[in-house]
Amino acid sequence: MYDRTWVWIDEYWAQGTKENGFSGGYLGYPGQKSFNQFNSCMSALFLVYSNQNYSPFPMVDYFYGKQEPSGAIRSDYSIDDGSVVVDAFNPEGVCPPVFAYVEHGFYHKVGNKKRLKEIVPILEKHFAWLKDTFLRENGLYSVPAPASMLGNIPRDHMYYPVDFNAQLAVNALYLSAIGDILNDKELSFRYKRLYFSLKTRINTLMWDPVDNFYYDLDVKENRLRRKHIGAYWTMLAEIPNEERADKMIAMLSDPTSFGTENPFPTIPVDDPDFSEQGNGFRGAVVPFCSFMVIKGLERYGKFEFARECAIRHLYFILDTLHPDGEETGDVWEAYLPSKEGPSVCDSLPDFPRRRFLPMIGLVTITLMIEDIIGLVISLPRKTVDWTMTNMEAMGIQGLSLKRNLITILSNKQPRGWEIRLESEKLYYFTIEVLAEHKKKTLPIPSGKCSMLIDKL
Repeated sequence: MYDRTWVWIDEYWAQGTKENGFSGGYLGYPGQKSFNQFNSCMSALFLVYSNQNYSPFPMVDYFYGKQEPSGAIRSDYSIDDGSVVVDAFNPEGVCPPVFAYVEHGFYHKVGNKKRLKEIVPILEKHFAWLKDTFLRENGLYSVPAPASMLGNIPRDHMYYPVDFNAQLAVNALYLSAIGDILNDKELSFRYKRLYFSLKTRINTLMWDPVDNFYYDLDVKENRLRRKHIGAYWTMLAEIPNEERADKMIAMLSDPTSFGTENPFPTIPVDDPDFSEQGNGFRGAVVPFCSFMVIKGLERYGKFEFARECAIRHLYFILDTLHPDGEETGDVWEAYLPSKEGPSVCDSLPDFPRRRFLPMIGLVTITLMIEDIIGLVISLPRKTVDWTMTNMEAMGIQGLSLKRNLITILSNKQPRGWEIRLESEKLYYFTIEVLAEHKKKTLPIPSGKCSMLIDKL
């Protein structure tokens, strides 16, 4: 699936035109009509692993170039002429604000501090526009339902969405982290304060102590008791304490809630609107939602559960691509919760989108490297951390680490489990085997070397 995804990326890689103003190449998909900000950000999260063969930077730089004097960056721009695509239900064209999260990832995968300095004014201006336009007196943000990208999930009377407010907390948290990287204490402090302000309000107003869940609010700040997967953005933003997080995580393995075979549906099984056929987003498993939940699980130290869920989700994608029988399969924007196949819906136009790579690549590339194999890479620090649940034969070859191709493979040998490493330059390698309670950091010299796990 990993190799196949890169073949598709090459197949759908397109060049911008003079008319649409996209300079450089971008990742397209069949039937594409617009450049969508959120989809472009999601694509950038796996294109960072392309060794610059498919640069992720134009995917977000296009939107920076469209920033208006107010700081606004709209959700969609026409693929024909680059004009704003207006949605009557989302007139301001707002969508999940994840630029800082993406840029922080760029820094650790590509190692360009100069870029961070250049884009901080853009991100600050965008944050200021969100604040000026959508912040209300109670300290929470009010945006229309389409801004959260959760399709046809019923969100009647919703005024303060929990997912958008948590996404903004993620944005503030990573803007603060960018301030730390740049050694800009004022920037770091300013966004840390914004982050804690949002965190406090989400915890105070949106958490329900009876249901142990975060809910959307109506205009009068009453909790709307409809659970949806968007509430798990709070975990990526590190908003719940350990006790609250444990209650939410328990629902992810509960078969009457979000614990379906294909993790995780957008609404729980016990919701009256849940559909085994997906019905758009009313029970579908959407890769970007599963990605977000898995990354949230990591924040709370649940690496083994996160890895198991990533593997299960990947198998459903694989089984839908290669179904039993004589049918020909494919990859899709959304999947069924309990068997292979795409989510279906008559009321949503063009749903689900076939070969919708901005979603698929998150699982088949990013989760494959970071969770299924378990590698976390930081180019500025010249580090590779490998977390394994148990010893098994796996690894990766020719992975780029700052113009340095590295290979890391584990195999069973007569002498025991061995890890073979190959590199052109020195880097620092941390291996952790959770089941054996072993962890060791070693400098890896240039050339070839190996280590025996039993000797650690």
